[in-house]
Parts: sequence; structure tokens; C-alpha cells
Amino acid sequence: MSFNDDKYLDVCQNIEAGLKIEYERNGSLTDARCAYALERAKIAVKQRFGFGKNESSSVSADLQGVVDWCVSVAHQRVNETTGPSLKEFLARLDKVTRSVRRHAHDGSRGYYSFIKEFLP
Repeated sequence: MSFNDDKYLDVCQNIEAGLKIEYERNGSLTDARCAYALERAKIAVKQRFGFGKNESSSVSADLQGVVDWCVSVAHQRVNETTGPSLKEFLARLDKVTRSVRRHAHDGSRGYYSFIKEFLP
């Protein structure tokens, strides 16, 4: 799925807007920790919709904001009829996670440096 043909690109932007806020609130948030939090958020989102009950979505207090934001966006956006399905939302969460990992090669907060130029 490329950026050019993603009909739910705005979901990625919703997720990224919250990540930008979390990076700004938490100066010790690194890309590696953000990617970890996003993996836990994926579990928390599934749990919000009744799946993945045996998986652990717990994170340390400094990463909880990332998880909570993703669950909130999923709660607002996932709609099997008019919006992305849960599967489609999780695919966008994976896409953002891959981007975080890719930009981590540019420094411990390379992803934040990347998104802060595109998001208000």
C-alpha cells in the first residue's frame, strides 16, 4: 500500500498528530520506545473491539499516552460501514510503526524530526 493509493491516509495523519504531541510532551520518548508503544497500541485497539484478550497491552506510564491516543483514534474512526474496518485501521497503525522504525535510522528522535515539519 503506497501513500498515493491509500484511501485512509487521513487515519495515518490522525495517529501521527497524537504522536507529535507525545514527542513534545515527553522529551525522553525515542523512536524505539514509540515503536514499542505502537505495537502495544495495536493490541489495545484489538482489545477495545473485543479481540486479543490474552495479549498484554501494558506499557510504562511515559508511553501510555501513545497507546491511549491510538485507541481513541480507533474508537472514533473504525466503522465497518463508512470508515476503515478494524483490519484496515490496524494496517495503518502498522504503516505508521514502519515509518517510525525507518526514520529511527536518522537519530533517536528522527521520526519526530520528520513529522514535525508536516504537522501543525
